[in-house]
Amino acid sequence: MNYLLQIPRLWRWMEFPLNALQSPLALLGRLYVAQAFFLSGLTKLRDWDTTLALFQDEYHVPLLPPELAAYMGTCGEIALPVLLVAGLAGRFAPLGLSVINVMAVLSLTEIAPAALQQHISWGIVLASLAVFGTGRWTLDRLLERMGGKA
Repeated sequence: MNYLLQIPRLWRWMEFPLNALQSPLALLGRLYVAQAFFLSGLTKLRDWDTTLALFQDEYHVPLLPPELAAYMGTCGEIALPVLLVAGLAGRFAPLGLSVINVMAVLSLTEIAPAALQQHISWGIVLASLAVFGTGRWTLDRLLERMGGKA
């Protein structure tokens, strides 16, 4: 019975290091997802004709003309990862990348199981960042502190 009384104290002892890991792990998650989307955007920019052809023939984005979908998707894949890494505009970047991630899966008629698993992994990281926040190591937090001192 005495051991049961130790559980709250043990939990408090474990809570401090776990809380200390939140910001570094959020940063790692931001870097991991941002790299994948940013590199995808750069690939699209490098060969715009192929990108337009893919959006015309392969990617069937619902409700959008293929050329508009190509522009929007590429802009999102370039701009949102930059915001995500910087931690600027907090939860906007993970939510925006989540939309791109879902559209990427929905727009393909066939997707390899490994590719689908990768999108699921990105989705889990993005959902965590959107729900729990991007951590304390962000430009948002820095700007907040600077604004509070002025």
